[in-house]
Amino acid sequence: MEVSEGAVVVEVPEQPDHGAGDVVFFNPKQELNRDVTVAALRAHRESDHGRGRTYLDATAASGVRGVRAAAEGWEVTCTDIDPEAVELARANLARNDLDGEVARRNANAHMHEARYDVVDVDPFGTAIPFADAAFNSATELVCVTATDTAPLCGAHFQSGVRKYGAIPRNTDYHAEMGLRILLSALARTAARYDVGVTPVLSHATRHYVRTYLRVSGRATDANAALDELGYLYHCPECLYREHDPGLVADPLDDCPNCGGEQVLTAGPVWLGRAHDPAFVAATRAHVTEEMGTAKRARRLLDALEGELDVPTHYDQHVLSKRWGISAIGMDEFLERLHDAGHEASRSHFGGTTVKTTADVEEIRRATT
Repeated sequence: MEVSEGAVVVEVPEQPDHGAGDVVFFNPKQELNRDVTVAALRAHRESDHGRGRTYLDATAASGVRGVRAAAEGWEVTCTDIDPEAVELARANLARNDLDGEVARRNANAHMHEARYDVVDVDPFGTAIPFADAAFNSATELVCVTATDTAPLCGAHFQSGVRKYGAIPRNTDYHAEMGLRILLSALARTAARYDVGVTPVLSHATRHYVRTYLRVSGRATDANAALDELGYLYHCPECLYREHDPGLVADPLDDCPNCGGEQVLTAGPVWLGRAHDPAFVAATRAHVTEEMGTAKRARRLLDALEGELDVPTHYDQHVLSKRWGISAIGMDEFLERLHDAGHEASRSHFGGTTVKTTADVEEIRRATT
């Protein structure tokens, strides 16, 4: 079937109802992801850090990402181990009269042999098996999608521990837990090669997590990235949480808010900024009307730009249910927090979610 995205038209196989199936994989629900990718590539190219022109679609499948990057003027290489995917990616470049290299290669082998300004890894499931090679290959930007949200957020606990080398916890802010577990794993992987990472854009949207990491080949920058790691301590009884920077956990014996004795420890997680507001604004400026998800992309990027820089968020509906009260309008909820002297903003994790400097008891006093 033919699919139009942005300025290109690609051919993809009919997809099975569930899972990856036996055909070359294409996920139509990732159009928002790909639209934001194009806008981010435009923003990166115009930034002080975007000096290069080469782009690798490391796990290409149908090649739709690579084709869209080629349409933006990038010198594109697509790799995939599946011969049918290689032929399809090559045909989709030709269909759009675009130049690009397509190779049947193991993505990791290729990334250990070749250097690219931008490396994009969007596999089916976890991206961790490709992380070492991606940081070896990229000179400016590493873009990563992870679709295994259950392990990332702690719903599949043991799988999350195995894949990400960290303790994930399934909390009321599970999507952000997954995002920060992923960033931690990527920062630690990069640091093994003296590569520092700076997240310039990250979001958790429905069934996936996506991040764009600016990379630097200096050991001091790798050290600085590791300094952004730490631990979250979460009380499942009253929803109190706090964070503590450092590579060594110092768990709480009990909850300082309610006295509960089952405080959960999560980490190491990324505690620093998950995005650069200036880069997010530049990306939003490059969302254009030919994009099928332009309205959603702008709404997402607006939310990201306005997010308060704190490591977790609260969901007003979850809090209200816990307290046995009715929820109020979000504008009023935020206004009450501001009136009580707390910083607060909406977050992109959901329509009823907020980030705030207030702890859970201060939120209750301010809003009820």
